[in-house]
Amino acid sequence: MAKKFVFELQDVLDFRNFEKEQAENELAKALAVETQINNDLQTIASQYLFLKSEMNKTSNFEDVIVNNQHKSLLNYQKEELLKQLAEAKLVSEEKRKVLTEVMKKTTALEKLKEKEQEAYKEALDYEESNFVDDLANSKAKY
Repeated sequence: MAKKFVFELQDVLDFRNFEKEQAENELAKALAVETQINNDLQTIASQYLFLKSEMNKTSNFEDVIVNNQHKSLLNYQKEELLKQLAEAKLVSEEKRKVLTEVMKKTTALEKLKEKEQEAYKEALDYEESNFVDDLANSKAKY
């Protein structure tokens, strides 16, 4: 009975796969932050459009003042969100780089494992072929 294939670096490969999964999760979290900020920006844009339509409908001076103050608040919130979005994009890019590096290392080990498995299979096939030849030769002698 032939010996089972054992990849000597399996523990390292398992760890690299764990690192890859962690990096994927970190990137997903960073992208979720970006998405939330973009959603908040969309909400502000909608509020701004509503406010603009309300300002066109009113001629009351107090309403105009309140709407202008609200508009100023929305502009401030928009600027803050744009700053947060720029920071979030930097974080996402960094997480993407980490994931790319981890994937390269993981892929290299997976390819090495595949090559070793193929070499093992070829050696096994060669042994079986020799065994069959030996068996045929020994039967031919008798």
